Amino acid sequence: MSNIKHKNRLLGRRLARVRRRLAGTTERPRLSVRRTLKHIYASIIDDSTGHTLASVSSVALELQGGNVAAAKLVGKAIAEKAQAASVQAVCFDRRGRLYHGRVKALADAAREAGLQF
Repeated sequence: MSNIKHKNRLLGRRLARVRRRLAGTTERPRLSVRRTLKHIYASIIDDSTGHTLASVSSVALELQGGNVAAAKLVGKAIAEKAQAASVQAVCFDRRGRLYHGRVKALADAAREAGLQF
């Protein structure tokens, strides 16, 4: 098995393990963070109804790349959209990624902008 396939399999296992325990409700929706090599995406999802309440990405903000600075801007933007959708508190879903680097920068920026988790 190649190294990339092995890493993707481990990521899928971590993702499934986290999602078994984590679900967004109407009172406290789920803030899902997805990152790729080029961009970073954040969505606020109500799992009980299956609706996406807000979403922001570095692509939508027309940022060059998905670096830590872009993650901070995406975090601030998702917090503003969440407050516009009258969401004050969320549960954080890092989708199997480490709480480090871009994921941490997005979470910290969202907290500074007023989102609670």
